[in-house]
Amino acid sequence: MKLKNKLAVYQSYLPTGTKKQESQPEAKQELINIPNLEKWHNFGVAPYILDDQYCLIREVRYPLETKRGKYTFFDYLNVVNAWQNHSLLHPLSAKGYRPTDLFFFDTETTGLGGGAGNTIFLLGYAFIDDDEVVVKQHLLPEPGGEIPLYHSFLKSVDYTTLVTYNGKAFDWPQVKTRHTLIREHVPKLPAFGHFDLLHASRRLWKDELESVKLTIVEKEVLGIEREEDVPGHLAPIIYFDFLQSNQLDGIVKVMEHNEEDVLSLIILYTHISCQLLGLDVNQTNREKLAVGKWYSALNERDAAIQVYEEAITSLRGREKWKGMYDLAIQYKKQKKRDMAEAIWQEIIELGNGIEKINACIELAKVHEHVNKDFEKALQLSILALEEYESTQLLDYKNDHLMEELEKRILRLEGKIRKEKSN
Repeated sequence: MKLKNKLAVYQSYLPTGTKKQESQPEAKQELINIPNLEKWHNFGVAPYILDDQYCLIREVRYPLETKRGKYTFFDYLNVVNAWQNHSLLHPLSAKGYRPTDLFFFDTETTGLGGGAGNTIFLLGYAFIDDDEVVVKQHLLPEPGGEIPLYHSFLKSVDYTTLVTYNGKAFDWPQVKTRHTLIREHVPKLPAFGHFDLLHASRRLWKDELESVKLTIVEKEVLGIEREEDVPGHLAPIIYFDFLQSNQLDGIVKVMEHNEEDVLSLIILYTHISCQLLGLDVNQTNREKLAVGKWYSALNERDAAIQVYEEAITSLRGREKWKGMYDLAIQYKKQKKRDMAEAIWQEIIELGNGIEKINACIELAKVHEHVNKDFEKALQLSILALEEYESTQLLDYKNDHLMEELEKRILRLEGKIRKEKSN
């Protein structure tokens, strides 16, 4: 059966759930028989034998000049070098690292859940070696071979920081779980720093993309188009078919899918670093706002202000008011009150929506608590309530916000009455 037809069959299996697999016969103690060894060699795969068990290891190399989407792998070296010249405290900063200190890691498993019942059947990672990118993959050829799988993986891992896509929540916890079961037979699990690029993708593009799945980010952001790629959710079924049939077509496609994943992590880290360091000449205003917001959350206010100031010069509509409001908040935190108040006043005069409401509230706070101008604070609070009640603002309806505005108005009216009675 052709692979394309097989995939259609695999897809039809999914709604009914995964059937319990029949146990596989153990390898003979006297002699290790490796099916399809010549075919594996043709695919760049060699066995790793440990005692009476084995796993399969594949290695592929790419020149740094290889272009993938918008970048070459050499661009990754450039952004790591660029981080060395920045003092920004950011969770994805490579300051103090060499390009060879990072390795880009992804797994394929027999299921999407956690726990000891979920087996990793493919460990894949990419790293820099001299003037090449190396992809290494460790495949579990049968259920009983986890000791050589993890032994071969852990004895060759000598890196500082792990780079994954949802690896903090899924991939690395799965490795820890499986390692616990065989820890007496394999090297110790090393401690790594961890860059999880899923979190970064959510921060930068969650409002622009239908989903932040890696394949979607590849296509829409990085300009990477996969051809005849196996969907990741079919990998477990293809692996089970491989265990039963020993046919390589499907599992080879899964390995190529995993290879695409780890190579894309290099490019994605490069692109995200370009966003954070202001190196992307094609950076969109939305991306600038997202970067500014991220730096703000990290209390890197100077960096946030610089990004916001650059972004708002070419923004229009609500995005402009949103960027201006966020910029004003940074000025407020830096005690630059006059600059913050000037921006809030401009939003009130020319803007609309939730940003206008929030600007009214911020200026009302200044007039109430700093200037003691209760009349002006009341006017701004009433203006905020009127903007809230506008029929154009149905998307911003929030009972708590309305209650707070009404309480503010009542409090200010009380202060005005008290002031007049004295």
